[in-house]
Amino acid sequence: MRSIKHLLLFSSVAILNFSCDDSTSDEFEEVNGKVETKLISSIDVASAENSDDSSSIIFSYNSELQLNSIFDGTETTNFIYEDGNLANVSGNVDNGNVEELYESPYDAFETGQVEEYDENGNPSVIKFIEYDYDYMTGEEEVVYYTAEISYDDKPNPFYKTAEAAGLIDVMDQVRLNFAAAPQAEEIVRAKALFPNNNPSQVLYKNEEGEIEYTINMSYTYDGDYPTTATVSTVSEHSDENETYVTTFSYVGE
Repeated sequence: MRSIKHLLLFSSVAILNFSCDDSTSDEFEEVNGKVETKLISSIDVASAENSDDSSSIIFSYNSELQLNSIFDGTETTNFIYEDGNLANVSGNVDNGNVEELYESPYDAFETGQVEEYDENGNPSVIKFIEYDYDYMTGEEEVVYYTAEISYDDKPNPFYKTAEAAGLIDVMDQVRLNFAAAPQAEEIVRAKALFPNNNPSQVLYKNEEGEIEYTINMSYTYDGDYPTTATVSTVSEHSDENETYVTTFSYVGE
């Protein structure tokens, strides 16, 4: 079930060395209270610099309002249910990944390990590996980078959509505890990195703590849910900084 990662904004890290008794749904409700159910039907991303640089992600549902598929214009992720429960996920794993959407040069949300959580239980510091080319030796060396994530005081807008896919039920069965019985690594990773709130900034830093790359997300909200976001990416080593306008649509709109 590797594809679980793509929905969660956020998606996988190594197994953590601690025990967590609260389920994903309990943690989300403790932080946000009761949240209205709105299912994402599409995410449209348009570059402010290049009108040809745009993308759309389409979320489709069955008659029971279970998530049926996610289509990014090229590839599809499919959700298969048996007796009303999620049984399998197949297809592209990157639909909805924030780093994929905004062409981040890093893959912290795919390969990193959570180092810190904030007071709302959101992963706030992720350590991940990069490979820097050493021109003196002609070899690549392993260096450790960090991604520092900040959040708006708003619910993760993907929660109800993930719930409609059966992913919350799957994660509710997971305890992050080394003493527990072995569990599917991808599911444990997805639970570890699942945020309760909506990410608003990602700072990527090198081993010296210097900022290498930034993604800023400024949202317009209708109640708990974003309708649009202005997303800016800034590289410290390139003039190719970009701004995107992201539009969220929901079922029934």
